[in-house]
Amino acid sequence: MSELEKRKVEHVKIVAQKDEMDRRKFYFDEIRLTHRALPEIDLKAIDPSVEFMGKKLSFPLLISSMTGGGDKLLRKINTNLAAAAEAEGVAMGVGSQRIFFTEPTARSSFDLRGVAPSALLFSNLGAVQLNEDMTLQHARAVVQVLKADALCLHLNPLQEAVQPGGDTNFSNLRKKIGEIVQGLEVPVIVKEVGAGISAADAELLIEAGVKYIDVAGSGGTSWSRVEGARSDDPSLGELFQDWGIPTPLALKQLAPLNVTLIASGGIRSGVDMAKAVVLGASLCGVARPFLNPAMESAEAVRAVIQKLKREFVTAMFLLGADRISKIKNHEELILK
Repeated sequence: MSELEKRKVEHVKIVAQKDEMDRRKFYFDEIRLTHRALPEIDLKAIDPSVEFMGKKLSFPLLISSMTGGGDKLLRKINTNLAAAAEAEGVAMGVGSQRIFFTEPTARSSFDLRGVAPSALLFSNLGAVQLNEDMTLQHARAVVQVLKADALCLHLNPLQEAVQPGGDTNFSNLRKKIGEIVQGLEVPVIVKEVGAGISAADAELLIEAGVKYIDVAGSGGTSWSRVEGARSDDPSLGELFQDWGIPTPLALKQLAPLNVTLIASGGIRSGVDMAKAVVLGASLCGVARPFLNPAMESAEAVRAVIQKLKREFVTAMFLLGADRISKIKNHEELILK
């Protein structure tokens, strides 16, 4: 097993087994929505579906990027997630695909159209790798193996700074991200991994041609803490474990900008999802709650999706909204 694949397996086991990696800051709990005692709608008539990148989703859920590789466990996780996404009509992103350029056995964990022929699927590469050896051709290759609808380029300076031997040359990435956006045949989503994207960074990305941003704020899994757990000295990872912009605040800062927003980072319920949509999110990403179920079966993952959907629809009902358009970007629903 290569060092890269070993790290991926370690990541999965640490996040799955150590509850303290999920910071559970509950930033969305600080937001209160307007309850309608007289909603004037039928709960059974609510349609929570959305369209994103030309595909219809049953509700605005994205199973956020987690993993992938040649290891049996990693293949099982991605297969179960993809099968569940297909069955429940939600989106899914895979973990970084850089590994399949050096580990041929990793390719199968990203070749998911056999189990998810119609699902909205996102490929994934680390943006910092554009300063190493990744090019437009690599981006095209990862999209091709997944037959992806879009490519996520993830930004993770905190994780790389804490990670033993991390890649920390983030210089001049805006220009290189722009080249991928202009050259790739599918849309590019730029996302963080749990520390948030500021308005200043979003403006730079928009100037580079980016039309989709996943704010991926703080509040959920701390990759600083995860990498600290892999280090001989965890103190740096622990010091920065709660660093970043909380997801609700990131959404508020980016909502006025001309960009489509995805919310992830600390979303743990359908109520959190509803609040994120009110703040302007078009999709809501959830990762860690799916990890242990994905180690079990696709049915276990589906059960989590169904629970989130019921919670989300219930929130819509209590807001008096029978369509997503009646809550999206409607900040007047927030109690002041």
